[in-house]
Amino acid sequence: MRSFLPKLFSRRQVLRSLGGVASVAGAAALGLGQGSKPAPQGEAGGHSGHYMGAADPKQMGHGNNLTVGAVDHQANGFDPLRLLVDWDYGKVSTLPSGQTLREYEFVAQEKEIEIAPGVFFPAWTYNGRVPGPTIRCTEGDRIRVRFTNSSSHPHTIHFHGIHPAEMDGTPLPGNGGLVQPGQSFTYEFTAEPFGCHLYHCHSLSLKRHIHKGMYGAFVVDPKGGRPPAREFVMVMNAFDTNFDGGNEVYAVNSVAFEYARRAIPLKLGELVRIYLINVLEFDLINTFHLHANMFDYYDHGTTLEPTLRRVDTISQVQGQRGIVEFRYKFPGMYMFHPHVSEFTELGWMGHFNVVRPEDFAQALQSVGLDAAWDQKSLQGSTVPWKGGEQA
Repeated sequence: MRSFLPKLFSRRQVLRSLGGVASVAGAAALGLGQGSKPAPQGEAGGHSGHYMGAADPKQMGHGNNLTVGAVDHQANGFDPLRLLVDWDYGKVSTLPSGQTLREYEFVAQEKEIEIAPGVFFPAWTYNGRVPGPTIRCTEGDRIRVRFTNSSSHPHTIHFHGIHPAEMDGTPLPGNGGLVQPGQSFTYEFTAEPFGCHLYHCHSLSLKRHIHKGMYGAFVVDPKGGRPPAREFVMVMNAFDTNFDGGNEVYAVNSVAFEYARRAIPLKLGELVRIYLINVLEFDLINTFHLHANMFDYYDHGTTLEPTLRRVDTISQVQGQRGIVEFRYKFPGMYMFHPHVSEFTELGWMGHFNVVRPEDFAQALQSVGLDAAWDQKSLQGSTVPWKGGEQA
């Protein structure tokens, strides 16, 4: 077993030892340069060294423990702020039986993604993004996913939930098997139960295929829907940039500190619902902590009543997920992060910018969002809410 100090040294120093331009930019981006200095105690509030002001890159130096510069989201092909509400409903039609059919096209491909300014990772992806598309449907819908492997490695898609063995997406005989490079396979099943689920590649080595980026959210709405809320998907992930079996960069939706650099806008008093998924490899537990507030938690999202009430921190093991619900009582900038300090320092930290309704349009504009994002965050469910009865 590696000792703690070499592991810590590796995480802190790896970006300086990668070589080339990316390593120099990466070390600076994560505040790992030799010129880094701690933030003065008591400055900006919150934990020492955590930036709590407006999302102004000019104020985000090394001492505030955030990245310097910005990731090119256009080149990446995805923006973490837009991934929060990027529901994929598939191509929708109705089967002769009256059952709703949702059809999806998934392609496995290898792609380099930028996970912090100047830090690039050789990912394996579904549809060119990490995490993959957020499948959203209603319990009882028929799901049909046509999967094509356009990469150089065998892959599968394993869906969490209930389905026949032949649709399980594992290498076992009768479980769908490995989809070889250049081949295709169609997964088809009825979505059940309702909840916050995930999908991922189940090829061996399992931890490498998941860690490299082959995973995504699978949200199944209850037939009666859930009460109206502003909804987000947050996939907690990390990256082993030097492939030593330990993560160096941590994030939500793949880009370190992105929600600290661009705070997520919320309206004062509104119900917020987060579909929270932990796909962390190489670390046994991840956590979620909300500042200055309490939340209700629905483990796996498979119940309509909270499994935990009025807590401010929850833990998830690898592959665990759940739903977090809360409201903010006061306006302001509020931090969220794991209560594993090292994860926070290495990229997994963000802010909610809670504003009064009259200030919401400006809050959206300040981080490059628009009314369409607002609408998606409020109207993501496949089932309109009517007091618990299906519309």
